[in-house]
Amino acid sequence: MNIQQINRQIERQARQIAELANTKLPRMAGKMAKDFFDDSFRKGGFTNGGFKAWPATKRQLQGGKSASSKYGPLLSQHPHLSRSIGYRAGSAEVLIYNDVPYASIHNEGGTVQPTVTPKMRKYAWARYYEETGQKKKKKGAKADTKTKKKTDKKKTDKPKKQAPPEAQKWKALALTKKKKLKVKIPQRQFIGPSKELEELIQKKIETEIEKIIKL
Repeated sequence: MNIQQINRQIERQARQIAELANTKLPRMAGKMAKDFFDDSFRKGGFTNGGFKAWPATKRQLQGGKSASSKYGPLLSQHPHLSRSIGYRAGSAEVLIYNDVPYASIHNEGGTVQPTVTPKMRKYAWARYYEETGQKKKKKGAKADTKTKKKTDKKKTDKPKKQAPPEAQKWKALALTKKKKLKVKIPQRQFIGPSKELEELIQKKIETEIEKIIKL
């Protein structure tokens, strides 16, 4: 290989490395970061200089009969938060984001003061009935006199079973006279700087550059 061929090879590799840095690597790094942060929800914690588990939720500690009680922190039947992590690749840069309005308060922790609305009370009653396993009584429904008498007798014979703590919490919300609530949200970080992620991306960069140089 003469000097001209060597120069052409160097120029070609320089162009390939520039394309890698400006176009390919941002997309690769974005995908790697998204997968890494998505994994936080599966593991139930964040990894940065080691794994740190998220604080358990009250529903986990108290237990419950509802389907939602089986889910871990920041998870539900409709995992909107965990599915809203995305990335936008630019020239030699990539932006990782989660545009759900409540993403920041969960990621960083803090205090919120939501307004108690009729919709919120309705939801609280629905959750109360779900937790207790009871069926909500329909408006205008009339009970049979004989059946009612028998039911009343049974109530006299047996003490009323106390609702589980999770159900009591929802009932308290439904009946509260407060117009605003003060709710402290513990930090459950799922996105942000991570030593382990940086190492994975750095290794990927080195591997891709080595492929170009060895051509």
